[in-house]
Amino acid sequence: MTELADRAAGRTRNPAASSAKVLPAVDVAALGEQLLGKWADTRRKSRALAARPELHKTEGLTHTEHRKRTFGQLKVLVENGAVHRAFPRSVGGSDDHGGNVAGFQELVIADPSLQIKAGVQWGLFGSAVNHLGTGEHHTKWLPGIMSLEIPGCFAMTETGHGSDVASIATTASYDPATEEFVLHTPFRAAWKDYIGNAASDGLAAVVFAQLVTKGVNHGVHAFYVELRDPETREFLPGIGGEDDGVKGGLNGIDNGRLHFTNVRIPRTNLLNRYGDVAADGGYSSPIASPGRRFFTMLGTLVQGRVSLDGAAVTASKLALKTAIQYATERRQFNASSRTDEEVLLDYQRHQRRLFTRLATTYAAGFASEQLLQKFDDVFSGRHDTDEDRQDLETLAAALKPLSTWHAIDTLQECREACGGAGFLIENRFASLRADLDVYATFEGDNTVLLQLVAKRLLTDYAKEFRNANFGVLARYVVGQATGAAIHRTGLRGVAQFVADSGSVHKAAIAIRDEAGQRALLTDRVQTMVAEVGSALKGANKLPQDKGAALFNKHQNELIEAAQAHAELLQWEAFTEALGKVADPGTKVVLTWLRDLFGLSLIEKNLSWYLMNGRLSMQRGRTVGEYINRLLARIRPHALDLVDAFGFAPEHLRAEIATGAEKLRQDEARDYLRAQRASGQAPVDEKILLARKGHGTKSSGA
Repeated sequence: MTELADRAAGRTRNPAASSAKVLPAVDVAALGEQLLGKWADTRRKSRALAARPELHKTEGLTHTEHRKRTFGQLKVLVENGAVHRAFPRSVGGSDDHGGNVAGFQELVIADPSLQIKAGVQWGLFGSAVNHLGTGEHHTKWLPGIMSLEIPGCFAMTETGHGSDVASIATTASYDPATEEFVLHTPFRAAWKDYIGNAASDGLAAVVFAQLVTKGVNHGVHAFYVELRDPETREFLPGIGGEDDGVKGGLNGIDNGRLHFTNVRIPRTNLLNRYGDVAADGGYSSPIASPGRRFFTMLGTLVQGRVSLDGAAVTASKLALKTAIQYATERRQFNASSRTDEEVLLDYQRHQRRLFTRLATTYAAGFASEQLLQKFDDVFSGRHDTDEDRQDLETLAAALKPLSTWHAIDTLQECREACGGAGFLIENRFASLRADLDVYATFEGDNTVLLQLVAKRLLTDYAKEFRNANFGVLARYVVGQATGAAIHRTGLRGVAQFVADSGSVHKAAIAIRDEAGQRALLTDRVQTMVAEVGSALKGANKLPQDKGAALFNKHQNELIEAAQAHAELLQWEAFTEALGKVADPGTKVVLTWLRDLFGLSLIEKNLSWYLMNGRLSMQRGRTVGEYINRLLARIRPHALDLVDAFGFAPEHLRAEIATGAEKLRQDEARDYLRAQRASGQAPVDEKILLARKGHGTKSSGA
């Protein structure tokens, strides 16, 4: 195949890549299998279901029509056994928690509204009954929840309190005379808000409220509450609500508001796995600490964050497959030829836009698989200690923000990279971007989640010095001071420069080395946590207002440290995945991709590394240069890397990913080629002027 034909097919690329004697090759099938992960069969089944036209999003529907269609699609999931996996075997489930989430994550391919509405019904409403209730509750309600006989809501968020669940104002006060709880929203800000299925479909809800008995508030607990008459679909006495109306996306879900005016429910409707009230009003719990009890109850619902993390990665993969496919076919501008326009993906800037996000998507995908396995270990009971649950919650809180922010960014960048074609709804970028926007703020606002991670990092940091004597602390402080002095005076940078001997090549080797990347990424996290930890030392002994002010003063640094920690987790997950790659060629290409991810993180935070003396100016300058070299190396393998995602045309459903653009470009090139060969083509004015100018110079010589 000629160079030109090879480029037209989208498989070569630029002089730097084509000059290599032997290019490594990617084993697409094996890589695709690795990307599917532990629950590969479940993912394949879910993708097959997501490929069915009756589950696809129909663009242009009114929100009312979209809601009706989405509710009907839930029935298709039930009929195909796609909703039962996580429920107990005693009610017809299979206790497959990891497989359940893996299958759920793939539904974003069909329609994000379907995915999230399914998540509300079975991942939130059903999961709350399953994990917060006991056997009696399972037998009574789970069969109807699984069959969709009982469409339900997860009523936690309030208009006045979103992420701050502990401060919700709805109360459930126990009346021992009737053995009932009295559910009440005392003011407008206590209304349950943004609740999926609340506007029209929900017949029942798990409502979170402050449990009050014998004059004592025992904190937030969950209650099963019937909302509507199954026949008339009208609210039951004391219950009311409103429709949230049209949203920025996910309009197949009937989000709404709920409020309760002294609504009485049986004592047994308390989901009492972690806290119970006896007939006489006495409260008991297997967890003595109210704070620990609260976080344990919320921790059982962590699967929402795990699910969104993987769904966001899937959406990023969809966008990148479409955008990179299009970029290998679309031609624009005569950069290196007077007759042929360049393929978009041959432009370095286009590679920067897409390949860096491709590398991040791979890293996020490998990290997501680790999170899913951790989730399955905990919920299956194989590894279910308090420490395991805390680790799971922290990991989910770290990864969900990064993957959802990345998906939104990737969808937007891919949209722009495809120009006007990317803005057409038929190519899905704009639609997916609108639907995934809210992923950044539900199941935990991303910034708040990273603050939770930061607090865990500080806690772990403090534990290291909890029992340290004065001598240990003194040596630590001296060590920190010495390190700071070295960084401030630039001695570390001088040492790096001497080691590199002024050689760009040696500097590049140092930063592309796995150990070097790990050291830089880890050092940044440790340093940031140590600095904030030192600044906050003793804050718990200050008056509450002064302690809060001190914490607030360092909040931004805390969240940046948490994000750096999460990025390190993704890099480590990518590196660990490399160790499982058997094919040598695939391993080489994935190593380049991992290095691109790592160096992109370093480049993004280059000012920190330079200001803190972690990199010399010499090495700092090589980061961008080496990234550009990696782009050229990855270019011949770009299609293989996105083909490994395993999406069929019915998954992508994007006109520009069908090969139609290549046909158009080939038609245009054939037409112009034939026109030139015929001798009938008009002469370009620029050529005439050039000839005229050349002739004038010749005559004057």
